[in-house]
Amino acid sequence: MADELRRVAFVLWPGTHPATVMPALAVLRSANRMAEAELYRAECYTLDDQPLLSPEGWRLPAAQWNGEQSGHAHIWLVADGMALPSTIPVGLAHHCRNRARDGYTIGALEGGVYPLAMSGLLDGHLCAVHWRMIDDFRERFPAVKAGSELFAQDRGRLSSSGGQATLDLFLALLAEERDPDLAAMVAEDLVVERLRDGSERQRVPLRNRLGSTHPKLTQAVILMESNIEEPLTTDEIARHVCVSRRQLERIFKQYLNSVPSQYYLELRLNRARQMLLQTSKSIIQIGLSCGFSSGPHFSSAYRNCFGITPREDRNQRRAQQAMDVAAKA
Repeated sequence: MADELRRVAFVLWPGTHPATVMPALAVLRSANRMAEAELYRAECYTLDDQPLLSPEGWRLPAAQWNGEQSGHAHIWLVADGMALPSTIPVGLAHHCRNRARDGYTIGALEGGVYPLAMSGLLDGHLCAVHWRMIDDFRERFPAVKAGSELFAQDRGRLSSSGGQATLDLFLALLAEERDPDLAAMVAEDLVVERLRDGSERQRVPLRNRLGSTHPKLTQAVILMESNIEEPLTTDEIARHVCVSRRQLERIFKQYLNSVPSQYYLELRLNRARQMLLQTSKSIIQIGLSCGFSSGPHFSSAYRNCFGITPREDRNQRRAQQAMDVAAKA
C-alpha cells in the first residue's frame, strides 16, 4: 500500500456549519490511525477572515484562502445547504481549473456543488445534488448532469449530496487510492454498518417514511410519486396494485389516516411548493407540471392546503431572502 502523504484542502464558504465537513475529516483521521502513518493531511480554509463557528459554538480551526496555497492532491469546495453560495472568487475558480487540467481531483460537498458548477468544471459531468436543492440546481446549471445519487465520481470530479453520503464517498475514495482493506478497517472503526455505493438513491426507503411495510400502500405511493404531472385516478391506482378501490381506501385510512385522493393531492402540492421556492418557473408552469389543469385550480388548491396563494408564498420567501442578504452585508 502506497504510504505517501497527500494533502487535502477543504475550502469552506461563509455560513458553512462545521458539521458539513466532519464526515470527511473523520475518514481521513481514522485512515491515518488505522495505517499508523500520516497518509492524509487535512487543511481547512475559509474565504474570509471569520472563524468557522457554528450556532452551537463549534469552532473549526481554519486559515484564510489567499490563492497562494499549493501542493494539494485534492481540493474540495464545501458549503452548507442552508447557506448556498452565489459566487466563486475568480482566483479560486482559476486555481481549481488549473489543478483539474493537471489531473488533480476537484470535489464538492453538499452546497459546494454550486461554486464548482459556477467554475465550469462540472459541465458535462455527473454530479450528486441533495434532493432538496436539485430542482434549483438543474435550472441554474443545465449543462451539468445533476442526479439524486448519494455521491458521484466522474473523470476527476467528485461530489457528495451531503451528510452521511460524504462519509460514503470518502470511504470509496480511500479504497481506490489506498487499499480496500484499509477502507474496511476505517468503516469498522467508524461503526459504519455497510459500505454504500454512490449510485444508491438519497431518499429514505419509502416504508420508513410512511412508517409502514404494507406492500400495497408502498406500491400505491410509488405510483403517485411517479405520476405527478399526469395524475392517475384512484381506480387506476387500485387496478395497478391489484386491489379494489374500497380496499385501497381502507389501507390508506388505516396507515396514513387519509384517503388516496387527498394524499395524492398533498403530494403534488408539496412538490409544487418545492419548485415554487427553488426555481424561477412561472406559477402556471409549476401548476401544470404538478397535474393541475389551470392556474385558478392550482391557486385554489394551494391556498386550501397552505393558507396562502402560490404568488404570496413566493413573494414572502423572496422578501425574506433579501432581508437575510441585507443583514449579512
